[in-house]
Amino acid sequence: PRSVDELAALFASAPDSLLLAGGTDIGLWVTQALLELPPLIWIGDVEELRRIDEDARGLRIGAAVTLTDAWAAVLRRFPELAGQAERFASMPVRNSGTLVGNLANGSPIGDSLPAMLALDAVLELRCGDAVRELPLCEFYLDYRRTALGRGEFITAVRIPPRQGEDLVASYKVSRRREQDISAVSATFRLRIEDGIVQQVRLAYGGMAGIAKRATHAEAAITGSPWNEATLALARAALAQDFAPLTDLRASGEYRLEVAGALLE
Repeated sequence: PRSVDELAALFASAPDSLLLAGGTDIGLWVTQALLELPPLIWIGDVEELRRIDEDARGLRIGAAVTLTDAWAAVLRRFPELAGQAERFASMPVRNSGTLVGNLANGSPIGDSLPAMLALDAVLELRCGDAVRELPLCEFYLDYRRTALGRGEFITAVRIPPRQGEDLVASYKVSRRREQDISAVSATFRLRIEDGIVQQVRLAYGGMAGIAKRATHAEAAITGSPWNEATLALARAALAQDFAPLTDLRASGEYRLEVAGALLE
């Protein structure tokens, strides 16, 4: 397809097809999992999906924008995420893979997911002629299961403007620093006024079947003074938010301990 309208019509008529952007994950399905792929629809020639725009509602990144270009746009507004961007795969992968592809894939250890959750990202979705918006925090339903309907696809991700003096921090814990999958990743955003936490987002990857916010820990912080006592309550509340599994990358106990340590 050469336009979003063409893509929507094509995908609606063949909803069992696989949308292909950068192929950095789909390629592994063939070379490592030895899967037979369904028919592919490549979105790289849809110019509307390759655009980055900004307006009063924030930064809009199209579904075919590469990770390299997407991270550059995000870092101009949130430079605190630079470390996360640098450790996202390698330059060749960032030059072909897409931000929306990483979000749509839905892996609980996708490196961009905690960052976009903490920034209150919203997805623009389309199915045929129908268009809707969905907060990213409502997109992930279960392991590798999303709220996308049959024949529906993501056209863009929108990141709201930065509000005042928001504090932002992002971390990735893995066995190797370079080219490794996260054991735990996290992005935090806090808005503090007169020493009181007015708004907080604590988003984690690798802690559950989906990347998600620690809502119990957020509630323990919101409206409280930003001090060590409040932080201790938040750390304790993480056990209500997550019961992480043990696998080859880390034990569940380690993950929970690290999650609290990163917040501290």
